[in-house]
Amino acid sequence: MNSRQQIILQMVIDQGRVSVVDLAKATGVSEVTIRQDLNVLEKQSYLRRAHGYAVPLDSEDVETRMMNNFALKRELAEFAASLVSNGETVFIENGSSNALLARTLAEQKEVTIVTVSSYIAHLLKETRCEVILLGGIYQKKSESMVGPLTRQYVQQVHFSKAFIGIDGWQPETGFTGRDMMRSDVVNAVLEKGCETIVLTDSSKFGAVHPYTLGPLARFSRVITDDRLKEEHRARLQRDGLQVDIVASPH
Repeated sequence: MNSRQQIILQMVIDQGRVSVVDLAKATGVSEVTIRQDLNVLEKQSYLRRAHGYAVPLDSEDVETRMMNNFALKRELAEFAASLVSNGETVFIENGSSNALLARTLAEQKEVTIVTVSSYIAHLLKETRCEVILLGGIYQKKSESMVGPLTRQYVQQVHFSKAFIGIDGWQPETGFTGRDMMRSDVVNAVLEKGCETIVLTDSSKFGAVHPYTLGPLARFSRVITDDRLKEEHRARLQRDGLQVDIVASPH
């Protein structure tokens, strides 16, 4: 590792996420050279690249997924935020789209956010937003709280809306998740009977994973993008869900 690469790595560790443009300015070399350096550092497992940015390894899961389709997820978050009024208490589950929603709400409105995501809680530490982080077993990879303690905490707090992420949906299965423990937390939220909103890009529709989220009747609406297949949209509506389509940015 040369001296410039050491500077790059230290900036990424200190700042958490640094753009190629900022790295080029800080080191006085071209963006092409920076990208070559990042390729070397990524191959050596010092950091990861994410769509024009470098991120440290320990932020790869949520942060990197947030940067994938960032413009689209930001549009989804803006629409979801418009459904929340000042003074509301809302539950926001784990995931990249939900993290953007939490940040958008914290910037725009006076709300209380209940979450099981330590990443979301950390993301809001400099905002005026009230944050309630529910306890439980810390699932390191997802930066989320899970387990029977988390389920108990969910039962003890109250919120008017819940924004949920999913991993898959098919007509035959309904909504599904890939992680048993996180799926159990979602199902605890669904048992509360509040307005539950699925916030996801359309790539999850058509996929299936092992753990059921549901029953379907406990979901209120879906917010997704205009790449959702028309037959999937029709089936969701036939099953009683309101489907809000957000135009993909071009």
